[in-house]
Amino acid sequence: MRGWSERIRIGGEEADFEAAVVAVRRAAESLGATQFEALTAAALLAFAAAEVDVAVVEAGLGGRHDATNVLETRIVVLTSVALDHMDVLGDTREAIAAEKLAVVQPGCTVVLAEPEWRELAEENGAAAVLVTAHSNLAVAVAAAESFVGRTVDPHAADGVVLAGRLEPRGDDPLEIWDGAHNLAGIGWLLPRLPSREPGTWTVVCSILRDKRPGMMLEALSVLGSALVATESSNGRALPAAELAALASAHFDHVESEPDPTAARARAVELAGPDGVVLVTGSLYLLADLDAASSDL
Repeated sequence: MRGWSERIRIGGEEADFEAAVVAVRRAAESLGATQFEALTAAALLAFAAAEVDVAVVEAGLGGRHDATNVLETRIVVLTSVALDHMDVLGDTREAIAAEKLAVVQPGCTVVLAEPEWRELAEENGAAAVLVTAHSNLAVAVAAAESFVGRTVDPHAADGVVLAGRLEPRGDDPLEIWDGAHNLAGIGWLLPRLPSREPGTWTVVCSILRDKRPGMMLEALSVLGSALVATESSNGRALPAAELAALASAHFDHVESEPDPTAARARAVELAGPDGVVLVTGSLYLLADLDAASSDL
C-alpha cells in the first residue's frame, strides 16, 4: 500500500483502504498494535468488504508470530530459506525455516522450493507436501494447481513485470533498478543481469545496517570497480559515508553521496553513455528515487 488514502482494486472492485484503516484504528490503538498489525487488519477488512474469493498473503516477518498468521490457510508456500532477520528468527536456516513453517495448519498442502523442509512440514500437520523446482514460478504454479485442482498454464506469467525487479530505467547509459536487499537477493540478481564487459558497471546502492552489507558489497564487486554509496530514508540504512568505507575494501573507485537523486546522477556520469548503471541494495532506495522522479 503506497499510502493511507489509496484506493485498491480487488477482483475488479475498488476497496477504500482509508475506510478500512479508520475502521480498525481505534481497536488497534487500544490494543497497542504495531503499524504492520494494523495495516494487516485493514487489508483483510478491505478484502472481506470486496468479497475476495482467493487472497495470496505474504508473511511480513517469519510466520509464527506474524500478523498474517490469523488466517485459516489451505495452501502454504515456502520458497528458498536465506539467512535474514537473524536477530528475530534465528541464526541458522533450520531455525528460520521452523519459524516460517509454524504457519502450517493440520490438513493443509505445503509447497516447497527446497526438499530439506519436507519433514518439518509433515511434523506440523501438512496433509500433502509438494516439492517443486527451485524457482518462484514453479512454486506459484504448484500452489495454484493445488488450490484449483487442475493444471494451469505457466505461460500466463510470461508478461508479468515487477517494478524494482530487473527494471530498465534508462538508456545511454543502460540503467537497471533491482531491489535486492540482502545477500540472497544479490545472489539471485547477478546471474540475471545482461552480459557486459568487466568493469563497465557502476553501482549505486544503499543497504540497511542489519543486512550484512560487507558481504553484499563483496558480491556486487564482481560487476566492476566503481560504486556510489548513498542512503535511503529508512532509519536502518547505513549512512553513505559508512557504506562507502565498507565498499572501499572491494571497489577501486568509491564515492559517497547521501542524497539518492544526486548519487544516481553521479553514477550515470561515471558510467558514461557506453557503461551500465545498477541501482540496488534496498527497496527503500528505489522507492525514494521513484518518488523523487515523480515529483519532477
